[in-house]
Amino acid sequence: MNISKSAFAREGVLGPDGLAACKFLVIDDSRMIRLTISKHLRQLGFESIDEADNGAAGIELLRTGKDYDLVLLDLEMPGMNGFEFLKIVKSDPALRSVPVIVVSASEQLSAAIQCISDGAEDFLNKPFDPVLLRARVFSTIEKKRLRDTDRQLLQELETEKSLLVQEKEKSEQLLLNVLPQAIAARLKNGEKVIAEKQEATTVGFTDLVGFTPYARNAEPVDVVTMLNRIFSNFDLMSARNGVEKIKTIGDCYMFAAGVPIPIEDHARRVADSALEMLSFIERFNARFGTEFQIRIGLNSGPLVAGIIGKQKFAYDIWGDAVNVASRMESSGLPGRIHISEATRAALGADYECEARGSIEVKGLGQINTYFLLSKNDPFLDEVPLI
Repeated sequence: MNISKSAFAREGVLGPDGLAACKFLVIDDSRMIRLTISKHLRQLGFESIDEADNGAAGIELLRTGKDYDLVLLDLEMPGMNGFEFLKIVKSDPALRSVPVIVVSASEQLSAAIQCISDGAEDFLNKPFDPVLLRARVFSTIEKKRLRDTDRQLLQELETEKSLLVQEKEKSEQLLLNVLPQAIAARLKNGEKVIAEKQEATTVGFTDLVGFTPYARNAEPVDVVTMLNRIFSNFDLMSARNGVEKIKTIGDCYMFAAGVPIPIEDHARRVADSALEMLSFIERFNARFGTEFQIRIGLNSGPLVAGIIGKQKFAYDIWGDAVNVASRMESSGLPGRIHISEATRAALGADYECEARGSIEVKGLGQINTYFLLSKNDPFLDEVPLI
């Protein structure tokens, strides 16, 4: 019975191109039967057909990675028989997805049941009916194609899920790079407005003296690289001391402790960071041949902290504590840490300070201020450069 390619292409989902792409493996110890099956397959429009005369040879062909669409298998063969072939194939994760139709002269129902139980897709008796062969072949191939499609879709979904997880992790990491961890967690939990007053905080400002003339004459990439190197070290010092970097403004670095989480030793943490920064700039100049100086101002007191912005979030702080810290910096001296009376009182006897006396500070009038000199337990020379 001769069935044209176009006639079957209308019946199935494969189409003429799909027929030619299908790969078959015919395993039978009878050369005549192999030729007969191969002939029928070619009449149906299939072109890629390999043959093996025993189960072991069939296993070798399957393991070449050719990705067969269907195996037509005889049961009774010398050496490895069909039952043994099925058990090996269906126990191998790399081969078990290849469908197998058993074509056997055995008329025992138990043989057919055993084959299906062992993983065969279908069972045909010899001599086979060409129409029945055609129906079983195309039914099996279409089911394999559907399984392959499902498997591919599942893999694509898993890949997409993995990418979404990666993107989520990346977004969360970016949020943590911009905001304090406690604030980022509150935003993730759905809080829309974050604003609170902290009664006990210490705020610090630094300004790089001599950086503006350097930036005026240096290449842009050198300016950014230099500033990034300095502020990256400041970030490490802040993190090591449990201090929050608030933001940078030009060559000014703003940091604070006691926000967003209240802590008792806020002044000590900020003072330690300031002393490290001062020591760092000296060693930085020695290493890179620069002549930068740093002016630092500290103040302690209550402030308001919160999130501003919709598209670009920013955690910021406001209040007299912040304004006075800024004045301490701007009215200070290069190479010195200028602190308010409030910060001096909060530091206690653990730090050596020098009274500057009463000075006029813009917006504040005459106030007593100090220079922070050192901590009574020196440790700063051990802080590494990066």
